Amino acid sequence: MTTMGINPAELSDDDVVRELRHLHATRSDTFFHGSDDALARHTSRTNELETEYLRRYPEREVDPFRLREGARTR
Repeated sequence: MTTMGINPAELSDDDVVRELRHLHATRSDTFFHGSDDALARHTSRTNELETEYLRRYPEREVDPFRLREGARTR
């Protein structure tokens, strides 16, 4: 994985979460108004941080209503 910026593995848990929240908050603006390079970088950085988060929290809490069965229940 080619990382521009701080390697996600070197970030604290709080930093990984903060960075992910920021990237998710800025996604639509980057998608609609960013250059092709900015969108590609945004996508790759998001993937890097999401991969790191999932590595740290493979058993993360999943909201049952976010699953197909839970959605059908609603």
